[in-house]
Amino acid sequence: MSQLVNPVLVEVTRGDMVESFHRGAAVIVDQSGCKIAEFGDIGRPIYPRSAIKPLQAFVFVESGALDDYQFTGTQIALACASHSGEKCHTDGVRQWLERLGLNETALECGAHYPADRQTRISMTQEGIKASAIHNNCSGKHAGFISVACHFGEPVAAYIDRDHPVQRRVEKILYELTQERLETAPAGFDGCGIPVYGMSLQGIAEAFAKLAGANFASSRRQAAAHQICQAMAEHPNLVGGTDRLCTLIPFATQRQVLIKVGAEGVYAGLVLGEKPLGIALKIDDGSRRAAEVAMTWLIKRFCGLDAAQIDRLDPWLQPEVRTVAKRVAGMVRPAADL
Repeated sequence: MSQLVNPVLVEVTRGDMVESFHRGAAVIVDQSGCKIAEFGDIGRPIYPRSAIKPLQAFVFVESGALDDYQFTGTQIALACASHSGEKCHTDGVRQWLERLGLNETALECGAHYPADRQTRISMTQEGIKASAIHNNCSGKHAGFISVACHFGEPVAAYIDRDHPVQRRVEKILYELTQERLETAPAGFDGCGIPVYGMSLQGIAEAFAKLAGANFASSRRQAAAHQICQAMAEHPNLVGGTDRLCTLIPFATQRQVLIKVGAEGVYAGLVLGEKPLGIALKIDDGSRRAAEVAMTWLIKRFCGLDAAQIDRLDPWLQPEVRTVAKRVAGMVRPAADL
């Protein structure tokens, strides 16, 4: 395995000093896999976590379940989401499961309270306990359940690596990244599904293909178009209030779509005449560092106009504040980036 030490991509200041440094790696590629920019070791396996949900969504869109149950872009966006557990998210997943003749007890992702602060407060005030429907991955899991129902397969244990649904996902991920997952490092994601070690290069190439619908199969071409369209039309479902996955599409007029993953991972794509794929990992797992790095890469390499770049300013150098809200420093791109 490579021993390359990744560069410092983001630093955090406090007063007159840089207090923290965040190393990482990132790559941007075009449809042919040609690197537009690279930083650090982009070949080292990382767990992409939820950043590859748009790739995992292919199994839902391609399987026939989408058409079989007359689902729309709403369900596709939720399948791609790490949502904040707001009402639009939980209602959407609940209605989705009802169309399948099921309820949230079918979800095997586990329960956690919503990321959205106001929703958490309201639930506490109303005495509502968190359930699996509030899990940020409940939409992805509803997609997997839909595939099992479509093929008449057991819904129970749909998260297991040997379940037919997860075998299909593994096959699709190989086809998109050209990385052999059967020999890759493997584990379980936070929501329980299999997770595989992949390179940033492979992830970025897959997102570039997604952006350009660059596939020989007409079915996969159509699925790629549907996934991108759903994420562009429903960014509020992909993320939520004040979430970067929702804000970036709006700021770029839906030209750039991004997806967060746990432990400092982001992936994204640029739509248009010159489709691009992006993949990023912050070594220490810092999300705030990943957000700054991702926003800087979008500004620098994604062909935005001046107005779009101006809209990115709030996330390029976010302030560090004291408890009393006094500005104490900032999170900013480092010289290496």
